[in-house]
Amino acid sequence: MLIRNKLILRFTLLVLAIQLVFSAFVYYFHAASREQRFINRLTGKAALSGRMLIKRGSLSKGFFGAFRRRDLLTLVGEQVSIYGPGGRLLYLSFDTISQAHNTLYLSKITPEKPVHFAVGRRETVGLLYEHEGRAYRIFTSGIDEFGWAQLEKLQLILLVGNVGALVLIILAGWYFADESLKPISRVVRQVEKITASSLSQRVDEGNQRDEIAQLAITFNRMLGGVEQAFESQKSFLAHASHQLRTPLANLLGTLETSLDYDATLPDTRQSLRSGIEEVRHLIDLTNGLLALAKADSALLPTEPVRLDECVAQALDYARAKCPDRDLRLKFGPLPTTDADVFMVPGNAQLLTTAIFNLLDNACKYSQAAVTVRLGYADAQTLEVRVTDTGIGIAPQEIRRVFEPLYRAANGTAQPGYGLGLALTQKIVQLHGGQMELASVVNHGSTVSVRLPAVAEYGHQPPAF
Repeated sequence: MLIRNKLILRFTLLVLAIQLVFSAFVYYFHAASREQRFINRLTGKAALSGRMLIKRGSLSKGFFGAFRRRDLLTLVGEQVSIYGPGGRLLYLSFDTISQAHNTLYLSKITPEKPVHFAVGRRETVGLLYEHEGRAYRIFTSGIDEFGWAQLEKLQLILLVGNVGALVLIILAGWYFADESLKPISRVVRQVEKITASSLSQRVDEGNQRDEIAQLAITFNRMLGGVEQAFESQKSFLAHASHQLRTPLANLLGTLETSLDYDATLPDTRQSLRSGIEEVRHLIDLTNGLLALAKADSALLPTEPVRLDECVAQALDYARAKCPDRDLRLKFGPLPTTDADVFMVPGNAQLLTTAIFNLLDNACKYSQAAVTVRLGYADAQTLEVRVTDTGIGIAPQEIRRVFEPLYRAANGTAQPGYGLGLALTQKIVQLHGGQMELASVVNHGSTVSVRLPAVAEYGHQPPAF
C-alpha cells in the first residue's frame, strides 16, 4: 500500500474513532439525562399520589379516577398502583394494569432505596410512603414519548453528522497527505533524473531543517560518496591500464626486437634480461593489487600484537632495501607503568606491511633522515608517526594519494605503482584505526597512524 493511502487510512480511522467516541458519549449522556428526568417525574407523581389519596383517605377508585381525569393526566400512559401493609393491593388507576412486574419488585422497596425498572418503553418507579405508622408502596409508570422522540432525533442527527463528517475527514486526509508528501514527490522526481552519467547533480535540500530536508541532505552526502567512488574507480582503471600496458608493451617490444635482430647469444641474453625485468614489474604490480584486494576482504582475527615488534621488523625490511638511509626510532609519550604498553588487537603481518609501506615511501622520496616515533596519542590510542624531509605533496593531491595506483605529479620519477598508501589505509581501517597525512612541498611529509591500544588482550589500556 502506498504511503499516501496509509496516511489517509490512518488519519481517517483515528479521527473517525475520536468522533464516534464523542458521539457515543453525547448519546449516552443525553439518554441518561432523559431517563433521570423521567424518573424524577415518576417519583414526583408517586409522592403526589400518596399525598392525594393515602393522606386524605381517598383510596376510593371512583373518586381518584374522576380526580385524575380532571387534573392529573399529565404523563402518557400513566398508571398508578398502591399496595398496603402486607403487600395487599389497595388501588389501581386502571383495571387493566398488569401487576406481574410490580409484585417482583415489591419486596425490594426500602425507605432509602426506591426501585426503577422498564418494560419496553414503559418505565416504572416504586417508592415507600408512610402514613400514620403504616407503610404503603406506590408504583407509578408511564411512557416518555417526548424524551424518546428527542433521543431518536439525536440518533438521526449523530448518524447523518458522522456520515457527513466521514466524507469531510477523507477529503481532509487526502489533502493533508498530498501536501505532506509533496516534498517527497519533489525529491523522487529529482532523484529520477540522476543517472550514472550525471552524478554531479544534487537534490534540493529545502529549508534544511525539517525531516524531508534532512533526508535530502543525507541523500546528497551519499550521492557525493557514490560520485567519489565512481571517480576513484575510473581513476583506478585508468592508472591500472597505464601501469599494466607499459611493461607489457616493453616486454612485447623486447621480444619482437630479439626475434628480428638478435643473432648472437649475448644479444639474446640481454633481451631476455630486459624481458625478465618487465615481468618482475608485472609481478610486483600484481602482488600489490592482490594485497590491496586481500586487505579489502580480510577477516581480521582479534589477537594481541606487539606494535613495537611490528615497527622494529618494518625498520629491518626498510634498512635492507635502503641501506644508505638514516632511519631513526624514537619513543614517547609513554605511560608510567611497567605493563606491556605496546599491545594492539590485530594481525602482525598486516601491521608490519603497513608500517613498511610508510617507511618505503619516506626513503624513496627523501634523501635525509627518516624518523619513526612510537607512543601514545591518548590513554587509549597508540600512534606511529613517520616523518621525512623529502619532496612533499601538493595540497590538492593529498586526498587523492590514497586512491589505488594514483601517484602525485612530483613523484612519478621514482619507481612505484601508487599502491603503498592505499594498502596502508585499508589495513589501518581494518584495525579500527585512523590515518592522517600532512605534507608541504619541498619540506617533507608526516604520516600518523593511530590504533586502539590494550595493555593485555582483554584488558584496559595502561594509565598515564
